[in-house]
Amino acid sequence: MSQLRPTAIRLADTVAAELEKRILEGSLKPGDRLPAERALALDLGVSRPSLREAIQKLVSKGLLSTRHGGGTFVTDRLEAHFADPWQDLVKGHPLLHRDLLEFRQMLESEAAQMAADRATDADIKRLDAVYAKLEQVYAGADLAACIDADVEFHQVVAEAAHNVLIGHLSASLMRVIHGHVSNNLEHLHARPQRWDQLQSQHRAIWQAIREHRPQQAAQAARDHIEFVRQSMDDNAREEERRLSARRRAGELIE
Repeated sequence: MSQLRPTAIRLADTVAAELEKRILEGSLKPGDRLPAERALALDLGVSRPSLREAIQKLVSKGLLSTRHGGGTFVTDRLEAHFADPWQDLVKGHPLLHRDLLEFRQMLESEAAQMAADRATDADIKRLDAVYAKLEQVYAGADLAACIDADVEFHQVVAEAAHNVLIGHLSASLMRVIHGHVSNNLEHLHARPQRWDQLQSQHRAIWQAIREHRPQQAAQAARDHIEFVRQSMDDNAREEERRLSARRRAGELIE
């Protein structure tokens, strides 16, 4: 019996490594519930005791959490530890907004370039699906759906780059700037011509990636973030003009 124990431990380690890999690559995302124990053990080709041991290893690392009677879920540890402090800092320091956009431009242009070079047929199929969804919701009036689809599109591009850090940094960054994305899309949604420009930028990124043109994909991503930066600047100036006019009219008291 003592001779079998090391084998069981090694098997649990192997299973834990496989689940960890799926979390890192984004196949299992924060909030995802693991399949039922029996089905997952079958999928991995291991016994249920080995699977349970592997899950416990990842629970102890903070990558999984178990709920009594409710299953096992992927945590957001890889993203939240980066995003949480920055969300508070960005709220209190508006000057960080430009720095965030510079970082986003650097990250997304590199991600688009790598995606155009590395995307598999499965990646392209997934990108086609999220782009079709983006076009559909952009044609409607549901702004919340537009925001979700926009974020999803950029995340799928990041994951198609096949770089684990880019994928998770992109997800973390989107959490940090979600409020700014919402405000900017609301600003652009009220301006049909600029809304159309935004759609054409997403189309340019999508086409360059699916046609495997890395340099064009990178440039399209850079142009998109520059457009976002300019739009946010315009929005801020318009808001300041509105506040100034209201102060002159005596509607606001400092």
